[in-house]
Amino acid sequence: MAGLLLPEKLDRYLDGLVPPRQEELDQMERYGKRSGFPIIGPACGHFCYLTARLIGARQIFELGSGYGYSTAWFARAVHENGGGRVVHVVWDEDLSRRARGHLAALGYESLMEYRVDEAIHALRSTDGPFDLIFLDIDKEGYPEALDVIESRLRPGGVLLADNLLWSGAVMDGRDRSPQTQAIRTVTRRVMEGDAWIASIVPMRDGLLLAYRR
Repeated sequence: MAGLLLPEKLDRYLDGLVPPRQEELDQMERYGKRSGFPIIGPACGHFCYLTARLIGARQIFELGSGYGYSTAWFARAVHENGGGRVVHVVWDEDLSRRARGHLAALGYESLMEYRVDEAIHALRSTDGPFDLIFLDIDKEGYPEALDVIESRLRPGGVLLADNLLWSGAVMDGRDRSPQTQAIRTVTRRVMEGDAWIASIVPMRDGLLLAYRR
């Protein structure tokens, strides 16, 4: 994972503005810090929750779900929006099992659908449409993922994609690595094409917020 762009002091300040969370979610945050597992963190998680609430999302798909931290924020929104489905996808059975435990403890078990699979394949084989899709997989896969996302996200739906600033590497013309090039490709397609209305929020490592026309 790329490093974060925000000064540590500002990052702490934004996290500190997030309202208190359930103890289970606090435990997930502490585990992320202790283990170094790359979760999106409180401020970004709350932004994802707010976005899902604002659009009334009831069908959400995550490409890259880890041990369920971001999933918990989306599940909370779906619950408050009246119920629906959140699809959690990881390639690792242990991560899926850990997520099941956390999300059950948070009271979201009835909303959840779990897949242990490669994320793009899982989305391609899942019927939509979805109100919101979250993208946070290996960056080389972003362009292929966008092709499938465009076929599964409803008009008026939202794409949230993490790491669009990639520690500033996207601004370094000398960086021609496959990951950086893939992020640039997706950024151009979304920001310059006719299919989306989008902005990159300079939060954490750059969070793309894109509205499907």
